[in-house]
Amino acid sequence: MEAPAPHSPAEPGSVQIVVTSPEQMRELGRRLAKLLRAGDLVMLSGELGAGKTTLTRGLGEGLGVRGAVTSPTFVIARVHPALGAGPPLVHVDAYRLSGGLDEMEDLDLDVSLPESVVVVEWGEGKVEELTEDRLQVVIHRAVGDTTDEVRQMTVTGVGERWASADLSVLAA
Repeated sequence: MEAPAPHSPAEPGSVQIVVTSPEQMRELGRRLAKLLRAGDLVMLSGELGAGKTTLTRGLGEGLGVRGAVTSPTFVIARVHPALGAGPPLVHVDAYRLSGGLDEMEDLDLDVSLPESVVVVEWGEGKVEELTEDRLQVVIHRAVGDTTDEVRQMTVTGVGERWASADLSVLAA
């Protein structure tokens, strides 16, 4: 992973990261897991194929949860119980949900959130009302017919929970 380019300053409470391979994306997920605790909401945004599930796979490895972390596109949500003392991982793919928080309420995320780490792919505009504190991860990649593995990422902490967090450790 590379440090952010000097011409692209991150906004306060955020860090920009360049990832050049799927393995680096998984490693970023493992590092991010060290910052997370039960009650945390992570929102992932990015184009199809940007690496949202790959990042979540690394999160699952870092959290030490059971089961292979795969895209929950067709089941909408998967719960991965903790193998140790850490929190379970709830992995949600909201791509096919169009009803905002009303549809999300059917998943009972508000019940799961206090004791779990909840990761929502495509959650923008759908899950912000679950909590005032969240981590927003935006992944940009080249679109079209390309084999370019480079991803430009912005990780932003929102709310009191993330106000004093040192997100720069993610770019190490």
